Amino acid sequence: MFRILTRHIIVVHMVALFAAAGFALSAAAQDISGGKWIDLTHAFNENSVYWPTADTFKKTPVFHGHTEGGWFYSANNFSAAEHGGTHMDAPIHFAEGTYTADKVPLNQFIGPGFVIDVSAQAAKNVDYLVTAADIEAFEAKHGTIPKGAIVLLNTGRAKLYSDRKAYMGTDERGADAVAKLHFPGLGADGAALLVKRGIASVGIDTPSIDYGQSKNFAAHVELMKNNIPAFENVADMSALPPTGTTIIALPMKIEGGSGGPLRIVAHVPKG
Repeated sequence: MFRILTRHIIVVHMVALFAAAGFALSAAAQDISGGKWIDLTHAFNENSVYWPTADTFKKTPVFHGHTEGGWFYSANNFSAAEHGGTHMDAPIHFAEGTYTADKVPLNQFIGPGFVIDVSAQAAKNVDYLVTAADIEAFEAKHGTIPKGAIVLLNTGRAKLYSDRKAYMGTDERGADAVAKLHFPGLGADGAALLVKRGIASVGIDTPSIDYGQSKNFAAHVELMKNNIPAFENVADMSALPPTGTTIIALPMKIEGGSGGPLRIVAHVPKG
């Protein structure tokens, strides 16, 4: 009985969260009391991937052990750049006058997931760009991506995350390393089509929504001038179906921030 009651309470709270985020709920709303949850977030530690010019994650112990009062206590300080590890790029990151991290509406963080798998293409070309044609090919099989969707681009690179050189193209630090970056990204025409579809947000399993060799960051600009945030360094998506999931991606709410650390998860229903 307790387990059933607890499950009911979870469902009620999640329904309230969806309602607060601005979703129109119906009898067909997804039941998240069953199915499974998949964590799409890399843990933050000293090996987390950051841009070659950004401050990396540092955790400093404050106390860990038993106090004089007899109880156990543990606490740490941490510091890091906004953009690194699994994180969100707020629109203000590349578009003046758009949403800062604390102003992005909640309904852009919670929604139906659409996973576009380009891992085969990216395996042949480390600088692969996800094109409008890739998105249209996905839609031909799974239907048009609806307004308010959260689109995830699976390049298959998440499995390389622990090897920074393989994942980014270089493990060097500093401004000179930027020219050596190699990883897939979203092409300008692909970004324009996603904007046309009215998506809520987009994520990718690489260090940037633009490919490593980008010089003009066209995907960032196209998305963010339209107030669409991007999720970067998303973890392994291989267990996600192309459609049918619910994505919840909640970043640190940094006032005036251009982004921040992100916890992103997916709910996959039964069957």
